Amino acid sequence: MTVLAVMPKYKVYKDSGVEWLGHIPSHWLIRPFTKIFSFGRGLSITKENLQNEGIPCVNYGEIHSKYVFEVDPNKHLLKCVDNKYLDSSYKSLLKYGDFVFADTSEDIEGSGNFTYLNSKQNVFAGYHTVIARPIEAINKRFLAYILDSISYRTQIRRKVKGVKVYSITQAILKSTKLWLPPDDEQTTIANFLDKKTAQIDQAIAIKQKQIELLKERKQIIIQKAVTQGLDPDVPLRDSGVDWIGEIPEHWEIRRSKFLFTQRKERAWKDDVQLSATQAYGVIPQDEYEEKVGRKVVKIQFHLDKRKHVELNDFVISMRSFQGGLERAWARGCIRSSYIILRSLEDIDTNFYSYLLKLPSYIKALQKTASFIRDGQDLNFENFSKVDLFIPPLKEQNEIAMFIVQQTSLTDIATELYQQQIKNLKEYKTTLINSAVTGKIKVPELV
Repeated sequence: MTVLAVMPKYKVYKDSGVEWLGHIPSHWLIRPFTKIFSFGRGLSITKENLQNEGIPCVNYGEIHSKYVFEVDPNKHLLKCVDNKYLDSSYKSLLKYGDFVFADTSEDIEGSGNFTYLNSKQNVFAGYHTVIARPIEAINKRFLAYILDSISYRTQIRRKVKGVKVYSITQAILKSTKLWLPPDDEQTTIANFLDKKTAQIDQAIAIKQKQIELLKERKQIIIQKAVTQGLDPDVPLRDSGVDWIGEIPEHWEIRRSKFLFTQRKERAWKDDVQLSATQAYGVIPQDEYEEKVGRKVVKIQFHLDKRKHVELNDFVISMRSFQGGLERAWARGCIRSSYIILRSLEDIDTNFYSYLLKLPSYIKALQKTASFIRDGQDLNFENFSKVDLFIPPLKEQNEIAMFIVQQTSLTDIATELYQQQIKNLKEYKTTLINSAVTGKIKVPELV
């Protein structure tokens, strides 16, 4: 990576007159957003109006999650709307180089997320979007990099309002300012950023692939150890249970309700509030907020119905069919909608933490009811329908310790790659901001 601090600077700078922008090259101009863009609205439709054939349509959800920065229907898979909208809603039809902003965001960081149409094919802007159409002959790619920069995003983040959802209105966009170098510099900076960001994205993709391979290796280790034990020579038998298959012949098969029962105690007076998370298990709410760096919605109603949770209990949430049951790492209380499981005999909690996260177990859990389709919650009855295997307690301990030992290096390597990806993303953000604000002079201009 190029060290930004040693990259050349422009000879003369001037005060932009804008607090969040600071100094810019003396020959660059500051322009109001309204002098560069006209506005439109996306289609007034819902998800039910989307189909597999017709005119491609980009919606606010895709702007946030899939096609941030740019969209091209020749490369990106978009849902479509009926051709009738060409006649009734032509003002929502995008032109090449149009920008589309998501008009709501669930977090402050997503405020200002956009995509621009990098294609001449017909594409509609969908629901919950604001269209910004350039009215001057400005390099669209350079504009995209400006709108993606921290310096521009800061303007929006200071103006948006909301608690659970942040609204990004036309009025907010109209109140922002942009800065423009001469046309030839716009093209040169955009080309430079295209080249450098592509290299960064490629490096990120390689590391993400390495993380996926490490996760696959870890899952193989867990799957084999949990379902077959550590002795490769132990005789196996058919468990008689589809999701389990063959297991060591001395292991027991038992209905889940004979190994776990429900804990129905109401919250204790001194219980701390817990959060059930797939990433961290069941942990104190304050600890979860610290880990994710944001506040979560607090319980406001039915506080007297909260349930008590003990350390090493398991918690069933309505999302358990997606990722297994969650282990409690602390004593406290949780929402009344959760089901709390306590073991009826001595078990190794680590072992069952691995077992209840097995993909094969989760698939078996998914087959127990129609709750995925009709919105019902996963409950104790669903859990009870899936049989579990029970190794001797000593063997549970040995298997859990083996998994920890074998996967610790994998976890360390994964964390290292994740940190490298984080560093690359931060560098990319800084590079874009430095180039489009003139804090550095890209080599092609020197």
